[in-house]
Amino acid sequence: MESSDNLNIVFIGSGAISTSIGNVLSMKDKFNVVLLSVEEDVVDSINENHVNAKYFPQIKLHKSLTATMDKSVLSDADIIFIGIPSNIVVGYIERHKALINSSSLIVNLAKGFGPDHKTIPLGLSKIVPNQIFSIKGPSFAREIINNMPTGMTVVAKRDKNFSVFEDLFKDTYIYLDFSTDVVGVELASILKNIYAIIVGIVDAHYDSPNLRSMVLTKSINEMKYLMSRFGGKEETMFNYCGFGDFSLTALNDLSRNRTLGLLIGKGFFTADISEKVTLEGKIAANIFIEEIAKKRHIKTKKLMMKELYRVFNEEDYDITNFVNRILSANGH
Repeated sequence: MESSDNLNIVFIGSGAISTSIGNVLSMKDKFNVVLLSVEEDVVDSINENHVNAKYFPQIKLHKSLTATMDKSVLSDADIIFIGIPSNIVVGYIERHKALINSSSLIVNLAKGFGPDHKTIPLGLSKIVPNQIFSIKGPSFAREIINNMPTGMTVVAKRDKNFSVFEDLFKDTYIYLDFSTDVVGVELASILKNIYAIIVGIVDAHYDSPNLRSMVLTKSINEMKYLMSRFGGKEETMFNYCGFGDFSLTALNDLSRNRTLGLLIGKGFFTADISEKVTLEGKIAANIFIEEIAKKRHIKTKKLMMKELYRVFNEEDYDITNFVNRILSANGH
């Protein structure tokens, strides 16, 4: 792709992250940006009132941002951003791949595992020939749509077309770094949810900067270890997608996974709540301990993650001992 001018950009999904990034790109006035939605009321709200009434009812969107339910827009897309839940991304592209031009750049925004506990880019690469990217980082959608400076990591197996994204986000409030460590970036975006829960549990028991800093450090070291065991690069932890996303998720009360940790630590979390709410960190911890670590012969007994797994899966677990147990964990 030689130029980023006059691009057709389609976001699959009309949720918070698609709307916020789509609005940022619409403000440049040189792109045709469309949100592809399954929600008729959201489409009508955006096209008629320039408001996403479901996700940002108080925010006026740029007048050039439009929405549609017509999947044929995929055929003319130069760049396709995927902003739907991680568990349905690969299946969606599989069903609609006939509509996608092979020269389109495909960008995954979802954080989580794809089918068979594989990364989403790996799943996508098996069904379409397109170059696959992911964008990850410390990025609450409400901050993006309010034009707060935000750092994100663009990752792909090859650095071809990284310049397209530099041009795409030039003169916006979104700042990029780049990586070819697809495994590391994807794992960082999954692991950070697990360790954010751990930090939340600790903060529920102790309002201690010393202890919090200790647990943050142990978490980062454990994440680096796991990323390297899976073929990622330890230095990826120091991209926006690594330490940046982890610190946002672990330390900000808007984070669902940190909030889950606080609830667990204060004794308000029950099995009934667990069954009714989709919690990325809980799902990821179970997958890592029960499936992935066993297949790769990774010893988990001394990992803080293993202690969190026990919290979720042992009915009589004494949460008051959690902090002491993770402090004695020495990682690997």
